[in-house]
Amino acid sequence: MGKSSYKRLSGSQNLRQRLVLATLSATPVLIEDIRTDDTWPGLRRHEVSFLRLLEKICDDCAVEINETGTKLKFKPGIVMGGRNLVHDCGLTRSIGYFLEPLIVLGLFAKKPISIKLKGITNDSKDPSVDTFRSTTFPMLKRFGVPSEGLELKIENRGSPPLGGGEVFLAIPVVQSLTAVKWTDEGMFKRIRGVTFSTRVSSQFENTMVFAARGIFNSVLPDVHIFTDHRAGVHAGNSPGYGISLVAETTSGCYLSADTAISYTHEEETAGLEDEKKELMPPDEVGVQIASVLLGEIEQGGVVDSTHQGLLFLLCALCPPDVSKVRVGKLSPYGIETLRHIKDFLGVQFVITADPTTGTVMLKCIGCGLKNLSRKVS
Repeated sequence: MGKSSYKRLSGSQNLRQRLVLATLSATPVLIEDIRTDDTWPGLRRHEVSFLRLLEKICDDCAVEINETGTKLKFKPGIVMGGRNLVHDCGLTRSIGYFLEPLIVLGLFAKKPISIKLKGITNDSKDPSVDTFRSTTFPMLKRFGVPSEGLELKIENRGSPPLGGGEVFLAIPVVQSLTAVKWTDEGMFKRIRGVTFSTRVSSQFENTMVFAARGIFNSVLPDVHIFTDHRAGVHAGNSPGYGISLVAETTSGCYLSADTAISYTHEEETAGLEDEKKELMPPDEVGVQIASVLLGEIEQGGVVDSTHQGLLFLLCALCPPDVSKVRVGKLSPYGIETLRHIKDFLGVQFVITADPTTGTVMLKCIGCGLKNLSRKVS
């Protein structure tokens, strides 16, 4: 075998995305200067955990990290998938951080993936597991992903800092995705949502629901927010509460917003003499997240700002046919995704602003990625 030529990159930003694109395009990467100027240089725990997850689902995948963790050599292998896998996501980032890349890679695996992920199910940094179920899955179906075999079950909830959550994820395999022309946002017809609470009173959820409905009922009659109060072993190891809302349009678009409130690591382990930081009261949480969702609706587009990166990636992986999508204001994550897609897949998007609606139209011709490792029935 000849020596692999590595694509050289630097910095720690968007590491997840770089590794996913490297795996899909079979490009070995060498990433240098990972947080070299930080007090704690090198890869973080959740990034190492993500590399371990890639090793679990891929065959012949080679990872080399130097002693300080500031340099990473990654040679991708074949995504094998597999059943009854288990992965501990750790406590520094939530399960949502691992779900997005895992779903994309799982679609192009040799066998369908079924995996149990342990850790934090809801936090304020990453999309919650509820959002993946209510918003991400309907989006995947637009690209020709079958609903049979696509499943996300929340077995236990887990809030920061001690986690204790468990989710079961099943992803089917596809031969290839289908190109989309998805520009009709439609009108908003209903709001759905779910609140959760672990190791706190269930009254917290009723307060959040009441506060969120107070905002939505003046603009829309069809608002249903369900409650999911967990106790005992199903509530994980830390107290917390939160809400995930999704707005559905007449043309079948889903826009979501979510948050979770809990203590962080430092506050949990602070000395008893220090007062614990006041958490945001549940009525304010309900009002805040309802306002965030209305802000997403106002921006327009067929997906919300957190799903832009995934939407662009799926468009780029489609067969060599034109995909056309409409989004609101481009998010920083979406812009970084477009740059990485151009670097790894050679797919360039044509971006045109639509001044009448304040939205942005993106067109691209997919790279035509086919799942060659899938068994032909």
